[in-house]
Amino acid sequence: MARFPTWAVIALAGALSVSLAGCSSTGGKRAEDARKAAAAQGRAAVNTPRWTFAMITHSGDGDTFWDIVQSGARQAAVKDNINFLYSHDAEAQQQAQLVDAAVDKKVDGIIVTLAKPDALKAAVARAEKAGIPVITVNSGSAESKAFGALTHVGQDEAVAGEAVGEELNRRGRKKALCVLHEQGNVGHEQRCAGVAKTFSGKVENLYVDGTSMPDVQSAIGAKLQADKSVDAVVTLGAPYADTAVKAKADAGSGAEIDTFDLNAKVAAELQDGTLGFAVDQQPYLQGYEAVDLLWLHKYNGDALGGGKPVLTGPQIVTKDQAAALAEYTKRGTR
Repeated sequence: MARFPTWAVIALAGALSVSLAGCSSTGGKRAEDARKAAAAQGRAAVNTPRWTFAMITHSGDGDTFWDIVQSGARQAAVKDNINFLYSHDAEAQQQAQLVDAAVDKKVDGIIVTLAKPDALKAAVARAEKAGIPVITVNSGSAESKAFGALTHVGQDEAVAGEAVGEELNRRGRKKALCVLHEQGNVGHEQRCAGVAKTFSGKVENLYVDGTSMPDVQSAIGAKLQADKSVDAVVTLGAPYADTAVKAKADAGSGAEIDTFDLNAKVAAELQDGTLGFAVDQQPYLQGYEAVDLLWLHKYNGDALGGGKPVLTGPQIVTKDQAAALAEYTKRGTR
């Protein structure tokens, strides 16, 4: 597969990013999309029809994790001659409405997250009734098959949590604070439960308002001040790791800060010892494989996983591995 320079990928993101409201399956629109892709030096590696795939996630605004997912999805879309549409809403009901909108537009495939699966069940069923193949990604692995999706691409959140518990044991930690920044997200609950399952010490869950970093910092700091026995803080997303570092400083705590997910900031802080370790679920791979698997299904009737999720993690990243990954985080693919 051809590799493209970073500036070309960035240009492609601008050329290919369109909203559901503005999409069209007309020949003119397809020609325009093809022209923009060519201008951005994108080259399809196949001559299959220009199908339209929609990805709808539970991301909030400004979440860098989903920028990485999109980067992978858009790269695969260029290769597979796909018109890629991305939309998101942190509110589950609004996310379900976006799925419904994609169905109404008669897209050729849907990629969706199931952070709050009950709210998405009817919308996913409507897509399948319309004959639109669905792949779930990132969250909802336990519900994916039951909902009728082709497969799920992501990490098993319980297994990832268990890996964290085992790593904390290796580091000799005794009490961990697991910081949940999105109440109702089943994946987050599974992560903290997994930590508690394998960690020989004590785990306490702390629920915070993830939409306000000052509130997150205040809540973590207050807990660390009140309980000096906490010697590990586990955040469930890369942006929250740095906030936890600041809270630790405010509280004068000696707790180690560890996190799920990886970005350039996390990689740098792993290298300088500010963070202990990170759990990488490879979001770029989640986006890339989801698009590619939908294309394979449309083109060749293929399916991966054999009824099981296609796992992209977990991978424990420490100071020793961070330097090698830093280059990839800077270009937005890890």
